Amino acid sequence: MRHGGAPVNSRTLPFVRQVEIAIRKQGGNPNRMGGSGRAGKGSGRFNARGRGGKVVAGLPRDGGGWKQDSNGVRFRSRRVVVKARVVKLPARGKATTGRAQKFVTTSKAVDAHLRYLQRDGVTRDGEKGRVYSAFDDEPDGKAFVERGRGDRHQFRFIVAPEDAAEMEDLRSFTRDLMRQMEADLNTRLDWIAVDHHNTGHPHTHILVRGVTDDGKILNIAGDYIAHGIRHRASELVERELGLQSEIEVARKLANEVEAERLTRLDRMLIAEQHEHDLLDLRPNASDSYTISSNRYLLIDRAKRLEHFGLASEIEPGRWVVSDRAESTLRALGERNDIIKTMSTASPMNGARRNMPCTGEPSPKRSSAACSPRVLPAMR
Repeated sequence: MRHGGAPVNSRTLPFVRQVEIAIRKQGGNPNRMGGSGRAGKGSGRFNARGRGGKVVAGLPRDGGGWKQDSNGVRFRSRRVVVKARVVKLPARGKATTGRAQKFVTTSKAVDAHLRYLQRDGVTRDGEKGRVYSAFDDEPDGKAFVERGRGDRHQFRFIVAPEDAAEMEDLRSFTRDLMRQMEADLNTRLDWIAVDHHNTGHPHTHILVRGVTDDGKILNIAGDYIAHGIRHRASELVERELGLQSEIEVARKLANEVEAERLTRLDRMLIAEQHEHDLLDLRPNASDSYTISSNRYLLIDRAKRLEHFGLASEIEPGRWVVSDRAESTLRALGERNDIIKTMSTASPMNGARRNMPCTGEPSPKRSSAACSPRVLPAMR
């Protein structure tokens, strides 16, 4: 709006800004720009230390962008979100007075985290979470925690393939991923995992002890945690489902129009407004291929955001997205996940699911329809 409605000439912008715009137009992420051989913006000698540093240095840095086969058909890599945390553990035998009391709280928190992963309502059937390991389908999770009491730290990963719902088995995928990590890190890993299906995106929680197979402290390079695990996971998903075509990507984007969470369409809208101070969705108004190719979906999403009070159309085809749109949509997605978890874990869920029918089921109404929906008011 500062430009009075006139289009912004990108050539008048600073050179670095022009480069960022050009990278976004090609489907890249300007925040990952770096020097040769670097994994990302925050990479350096510290992030390259530890096991896996040399491996990740040899992985391609394509950023998951578009690829072409020999026939010129465009494909894109499968997306996998990986969240990682390194948790420092209490030292065994420490006193429980004064400052050391914090270690006791941390030790109890480790046990509490395992109970959280195994809580009710996280499986497809709404049952209690089941722990598994490399070779055992029902290992003793408490025994794993006890083995790691003397460890200096513990690694916690959340691995969420975008197409997890289409995959045959998350358990097999996780085991393949951990075997690949063992090869990259050159050590066997002591780990357990729990699959969660209580959110819109099925995902896996993985706990890894911070020791190598010979009892030494396991240090994993920061670059491998930030990029290597995600790359290996993406390769495994592609091996099972294949590369995703433009048609498949368009179908997924269409499913995001009505979503009550932060979506890729929202990120496109926010990025476009950030570059031009205004969101112009009129025909041929943007020279971005991403915007022009998804224009109708972006208009539908902008109208949805307007319904949420997070966007407004100042004139036909020209929009302004609220500065609080991203934070609000993230909070809305978390709220919906919590409601779904509570609805699945509610004691009334099983009672209502098993409620007998009072009448004979008709051809148009099966016996399954006799059970009322669970907690409709919470939706």
